[in-house]
Amino acid sequence: MGFFLGYLHNSVFPPLLTEEEEAANLRALATGSEEAKRILIIHNLRLVAHICKKFETSGIDRDDLISIGIIGLIKGVNTFSLDRNTRLATYAARCIENEILMYLRSIRNQKTEVSLYDPVGVDKEGNEVTLIDILGSREMSAEEKVELDEERKLLRDHLYVLDDKESFVLRLRYGLDNTPRKTQREIARQLGISRSYVSRIEKKAVQKLTKAIEAHK
Repeated sequence: MGFFLGYLHNSVFPPLLTEEEEAANLRALATGSEEAKRILIIHNLRLVAHICKKFETSGIDRDDLISIGIIGLIKGVNTFSLDRNTRLATYAARCIENEILMYLRSIRNQKTEVSLYDPVGVDKEGNEVTLIDILGSREMSAEEKVELDEERKLLRDHLYVLDDKESFVLRLRYGLDNTPRKTQREIARQLGISRSYVSRIEKKAVQKLTKAIEAHK
């Protein structure tokens, strides 16, 4: 797996196989050739990168999506038959997408409640949009305000589990302690780091907080 991930992280993909090369490797695969399998997987890795882009707003880490997509590609190569009336790429693409969809469904089924801080999409700048962002963008009912205050108090009470950078990012992202709320991009500019790095810090911080809060219950 790690060998295949290297290609995707570097975004440098081997060229697609010609029809003749693909057919030759598929014939070799049918006889049990591990080398043919490796070649077919490597030369179709760009499919994984392409399909994973469709799920970038799912809230799943990109590296996790890629790993799941590679599993789908491997399954596609392993189960492809020359008898199928389709190209390997077409069949493998369905396998990759199905693998990701099954993973997303399993994650959703594991969730027992919805948090105000769950990502529900992205805005026009590419920042994650959470339920709390949506709630904060309109007039809230009294009940919603109470729930929001309780969520923020719960966060503040457990900020001690975070390091300084994680705490700083969350305070700005969610307007804790009466600080102005900022987007990931704004925080990235303030800290002089990339937006994706801010996103990773935020995700790690939320995971820490979630673990601490659940242990406290």
